[in-house]
Amino acid sequence: MSRALAIDLGGTNIRAGLAEAGKPAAVRPLLARPAPKDRRAFEGFVRGLLDEHGIERLGIAVPGLAVGSTCRWVPNLAYLDGLDLARLFPGVSIALGNDAQFALLAEAHEGAARGLTDVVLLAVGTGIGSAVISGGRLLRGVRGGAVSFGWACADLYDGGDDRNGWLERHASGSALDRIAREVGFDGGPALVEGAARGDEQALRLLEKPARALGVALAGAVALLDPQRVLVSGGVASSLEILRPAILSAMRAQLPPHLREVAIAAGALGAEASLIGAGIAAFKGRQWDCIA
Repeated sequence: MSRALAIDLGGTNIRAGLAEAGKPAAVRPLLARPAPKDRRAFEGFVRGLLDEHGIERLGIAVPGLAVGSTCRWVPNLAYLDGLDLARLFPGVSIALGNDAQFALLAEAHEGAARGLTDVVLLAVGTGIGSAVISGGRLLRGVRGGAVSFGWACADLYDGGDDRNGWLERHASGSALDRIAREVGFDGGPALVEGAARGDEQALRLLEKPARALGVALAGAVALLDPQRVLVSGGVASSLEILRPAILSAMRAQLPPHLREVAIAAGALGAEASLIGAGIAAFKGRQWDCIA
């Protein structure tokens, strides 16, 4: 049976699995380890798995921008910038995409976006990734950077930053960690746990990042009119705590006919990008079509 190698490459860790034709979403995990430190180590890692398993199809999710088979900009793994995987691995069918895009691809096939044609996904982890399905197709953009909501801004006087967008600086997992530690909590998860217990200080501190997410999502909903907004990544587990403030801020910036869009957690958790890479591997370069 035809198989494909699925890889989810993050800024910290890399995971690999095998997908089979006919059931590409059923990815069998192979291994997880720290991400390669340089291009040579990355090439050796991937080539070793391709050779070991006799694979000629590769789906790989990266935490950055990709166009075709080329990594365009991967902030935490700069050695990938400009790397054409088709040249690096000749004879291998390559499906390369952003990790949030592949996560939404997986949710559309097997998770919380199944059967839907218009969905927004925010992957809120260390940073903020995002993806959109519109009219049954994943939006990719000319340079692979479509719907980069981590760069959404709701501050007229913000000076900007070359590496982190306004929303990332205010509402990502890293932002929650910073907010928490400034007042003595042991990171973002502890802050959320405090809020779940009813700690008034924790609830007050979470109000601002939650409202930042809501205001940014209002712009996305107004532009795209989706059926559902999905939240994945580490912050998804905190959605029940954050949802009221997110919805309040979002609805305040929307007309009545757009206010009732549902916000839900992704169904596939941390496996979504790896599953999406397996699905994309069998779709090839046209992986953005959901059908």
